[in-house]
Amino acid sequence: MEISSETWPWPRIVTDVVPPRFQPLIDETTALTAAFDAAGKRLYLVGGIVRDTLLGRVRDDLDLDFTTDALPAETLAITRKLKPESVWTQGERFGTIGVKFNGRLMEITTHRGEAYSPDSRKPDVEFSTDIEADLSRRDFTVNALALRLDVDPGRMELVDPFNGTADLMSGILRTPLDPEISFSDDPLRMLRAARFISGFSLKPVPELLDAVEALRERLSIVSAERIRQELDKLMVVESPAAGLWFLVNTKLSDQFLPELSAMELEQDPIHTHKDVLAHTIAVVENTSQDKVLRLAALFHDIAKPKTRRIGTHGVSFHHHDVVGARMTRERMKALTYSNSDIDDVSMLVELHLRFHTYQAGWTDSAVRRYVKDAGRMLDKLNELTRCDCTTRNPRKAATLARRMDNLEERIAQLREQEALDSMRPDLDGKQVMTLLGVGPSRAIGEVLDMLLTARLDEGPLGEVEAERRVREWWANRQLSAPPDSGGSKVPATPVD
Repeated sequence: MEISSETWPWPRIVTDVVPPRFQPLIDETTALTAAFDAAGKRLYLVGGIVRDTLLGRVRDDLDLDFTTDALPAETLAITRKLKPESVWTQGERFGTIGVKFNGRLMEITTHRGEAYSPDSRKPDVEFSTDIEADLSRRDFTVNALALRLDVDPGRMELVDPFNGTADLMSGILRTPLDPEISFSDDPLRMLRAARFISGFSLKPVPELLDAVEALRERLSIVSAERIRQELDKLMVVESPAAGLWFLVNTKLSDQFLPELSAMELEQDPIHTHKDVLAHTIAVVENTSQDKVLRLAALFHDIAKPKTRRIGTHGVSFHHHDVVGARMTRERMKALTYSNSDIDDVSMLVELHLRFHTYQAGWTDSAVRRYVKDAGRMLDKLNELTRCDCTTRNPRKAATLARRMDNLEERIAQLREQEALDSMRPDLDGKQVMTLLGVGPSRAIGEVLDMLLTARLDEGPLGEVEAERRVREWWANRQLSAPPDSGGSKVPATPVD
């Protein structure tokens, strides 16, 4: 391998032996490269795909990002000659043309220098013909890498003007330009740093930390949607703990998730309790790489600062599950999460203490109610509960693990005996109306509620027993009806 600065005023790595992990990328882009070369334009693979391939993290499902000295209109003309499956021009004014070849999405962007004006949420875009200028505007040196494609077959050229390869191998996180310039250009990069710290085990240089602390309030010009998207990416890396601590220690999280640092409660020397923030991050770290589960872990103790009380028996956080579910909804709504994500995460937060309310033992009725309330989130709730049972006391930890094992065994046993995952009343509304000879009404809903309660308490009743109980319930209702209520008369239409 040869390192040269000929023609370019920055390092470039040229090799006559293409590493096997790069060969599929070169083969896949041959036709596209030839088309740009014929038009007198250069084409480079850039960013994450180059970085990940260097690390051996080759994935066939990733989109390919390119940069070129061709203007958007020129890129559009060049690519259309190749008859792509699809073309997208929505990003043309920002320099990006999207195409799909053989099922793979490719985005080709004109070299640019992108910056935010001080009070704008949208970038100002200036096109360039210089690959170094383009790479200098990348977020971090480990992403400021480009694979030049218009070279002789069998040769590979890696453009690395900011020594990103060395940083990647040394575990260092730096920005190509002064970090205050990079973060001023796009403040979201400060939040993105957390993902790279966690996802690639990188250590930020001191000047990067200083810049985040100085510029963190500038994150306010970034839309909630972009912040949410970046937070989601952090939450699903293998080990997000280091990134979360970075957000707290730099106080960057205060700009979009102030509840996080609020969990760093001051330790009371008399009524001691474990650090809620450290516990929360540990729970997030221990859960599976599932977005909803990780968010539930992040939010599960969000209300402890608000509900913290110190009494004669020590520190308590009564109702932090219910209060936390409400706070979770409010924060996730502010971050523009979907209604389904908000519902799922807030439900897990509300139910995360349910396991501990059955310390005297799990009756069949209690198991049924637990399963019904958790619904399709049952497995996630069980995992959250297991991960939440963090303690330095080995005996207590073993006891909690045995109790969860026992609960899951009981669920499995009941599943074999009855339709536990689809618990419904033994009769439906139509059957009840036919049995009683009445139309839709509030009373029918009351009957179904009675049957469902019986189903949860006792298990399947069977149709005959269910009908007997409906008749009995109906007779008692008629006897207790006021004299002027019309006896057995029930409205034929629902009562609001």
